[in-house]
Amino acid sequence: MKKTYAIEVDCANCANKMQEAAKKTEGVKDASVNFMALKMKVEFEEGADEKAVMKNVLKACRKVEPDCEIEF
Repeated sequence: MKKTYAIEVDCANCANKMQEAAKKTEGVKDASVNFMALKMKVEFEEGADEKAVMKNVLKACRKVEPDCEIEF
């Protein structure tokens, strides 16, 4: 399953770091961040709990940029 989320990120470099952090999160098969559109696309592993995974993605992204927001 793939979903797109609105994100709040301040710079392209941080967006790349957030993308890498999201990709390493358990339950995420693939992720991409589009800084210009302020969107994050996430492809979930089969059977993953979307909301639980996204909470972990947000935690991982906040390690990169403490004030980032992901609307899910």
